[in-house]
Amino acid sequence: MSSWRPTPRRWPRTGGCSAWRPGTTPRSATRTGRPRSGRSGTAAGIDEGVRHREKWRLALDMLDEMINRWGLPELPVAADSGYGDCTVFRLGLAERGLRYAVQVDPDATAHPGDAAPVTPPYTGRGRPPKPAYPDPPATFKDLVLAAGQAGARRVTWRRGSRRTSSNPTAAMRSHFLRLWVQPANRDIPRSPDGTLPEVWLIAEWPPGAAEPVKYWLSNLDTRTSLKTLVRLAKLRWRVEHDYRELKTGLGIDHFEGRSFVGWHRHVTLAVLAQAFCILLRLDPKSRCAGLTLYAVLRELQQLLTVMAGAGQTCKRPYDNVTKYY
Repeated sequence: MSSWRPTPRRWPRTGGCSAWRPGTTPRSATRTGRPRSGRSGTAAGIDEGVRHREKWRLALDMLDEMINRWGLPELPVAADSGYGDCTVFRLGLAERGLRYAVQVDPDATAHPGDAAPVTPPYTGRGRPPKPAYPDPPATFKDLVLAAGQAGARRVTWRRGSRRTSSNPTAAMRSHFLRLWVQPANRDIPRSPDGTLPEVWLIAEWPPGAAEPVKYWLSNLDTRTSLKTLVRLAKLRWRVEHDYRELKTGLGIDHFEGRSFVGWHRHVTLAVLAQAFCILLRLDPKSRCAGLTLYAVLRELQQLLTVMAGAGQTCKRPYDNVTKYY
């Protein structure tokens, strides 16, 4: 037994989770001030060459790996404002030829879709003037308010699970409008004639609301219907739903170790367990077809009980249980 005991510790605020830097020995890797034997700055299992990398860069790296190495199709990307407000992330998607629908902050700016740069006349002195927009850009919110709520259309993007007398089909619907705009900031490159790339600005404006409640940008082409744009933008809920299932049903947030290897194994097994449960739910021949994740977990618990030879159902034939899974 060791006399070492965890004690409260105030981590220095360095903008990250801890003040650890590669090449140094983390304080968490010592006991009573004595370094662990055979351990160095990689006690957490992180390579020496690893440095901080922004979330949007990590997201682009994962997309490159999924498409180039795994051979997955180039499907549209949906993201929340944590990624959508990052201009270089949207530019990275466009450079890869990927379509997207990302949530954005209403205070970001853009020119109207019909705005065009104008080249001032050259006076003969100094450098020739470059094309520029005659008016400053407006915020997304101001552009939508100027368009007015009269242009909003009711769109149903999916069916929910809570049926009521007023909504027997559990339709998820609201009012939306879209505008063709040219986002404007210093990170967006301009074409030789000074124009900015055009994208869709989608806004959700429920009836009775004084102003829109959510905004998205999408680079899908002009022939895309409003319903398709809304369904793609609202697909972000599926990510939140899956993450909630991972936490509440499969314990992805239960890891309490301190090594990257241990964390990576825990996360990998949790995600594999979720993938296995999804396959069971999608298999029409499975007893779990159409069930919720938690109902699937109960079915698997019964199966494991039988396989372990414990519980009241242990006398049930093994083959009769497994043929449904």
